[in-house]
Amino acid sequence: MLTKRIIPCLDVKDNRVVKGVNFLNLRDAGDPVELGARYSAEGADELVFLDITATIRSNRTIVELVEKVAKNVFIPFTVGGGITKVDEIGLLLRSGADKCSINTAAVMNPNLLAEAAQRFGNQCVVLAIDAKRTEGKKDKWHVTVKAGSEPTDIDVIEWAVKAQKLGAGEILLTSMDADGTKEGYDLELTAAVSDAVDIPVIASGGAGTLASLAEVLDKGKADAVLAASIFHFGEYTVKDTKDFLASKGIPIRPVG
Repeated sequence: MLTKRIIPCLDVKDNRVVKGVNFLNLRDAGDPVELGARYSAEGADELVFLDITATIRSNRTIVELVEKVAKNVFIPFTVGGGITKVDEIGLLLRSGADKCSINTAAVMNPNLLAEAAQRFGNQCVVLAIDAKRTEGKKDKWHVTVKAGSEPTDIDVIEWAVKAQKLGAGEILLTSMDADGTKEGYDLELTAAVSDAVDIPVIASGGAGTLASLAEVLDKGKADAVLAASIFHFGEYTVKDTKDFLASKGIPIRPVG
């Protein structure tokens, strides 16, 4: 059985890691280079770096900062934020990223996924989906873009299936409704997407207790879990998390 992955997330704004609730009311959480190095040393399975205002500012991800983080981490490293062209993916991969996460640009130009997969391989292409529950419709979610600030009429499940066919090798699925609330992941959303595709799904948004991580890996059928606040503000370490999940019978790569 494949082990489940624990992935700390660095949401970066103005060269600092930040964290808010539902993408709003951001507060400072530290230096991305220091935090990245810490999580790598603690035994995290991967690291995600998201320049959360890059698309809004129409500015590409901060390459120099990515290079600094990459030099200090020794685990797979995914970078996203403001990517609009295949050449930018190449630049980030050369700067130390192992994978690139694409959200808004893929919605605007789905062929970007196919072009990226053809040039760099599916394993480098992560589709980020910021999903929000559709009011008045049970078990329906729609895609939002530009760091969750703009809704679309695109159905999340249909988009996930299409993205896999185009060449996405993984899906980073964030519940906009749960993000930063620490009240648990959207299990229905995560399970629905996991059931619809054959590629790994990373659950994001709502990490609070360690039990909430176990729940989304089990009932949500996620292949990996993304968390930010619980790690950044010292509530739990990566080891705490892995020890707890292992005690629940969830297959985890041990620390050390």
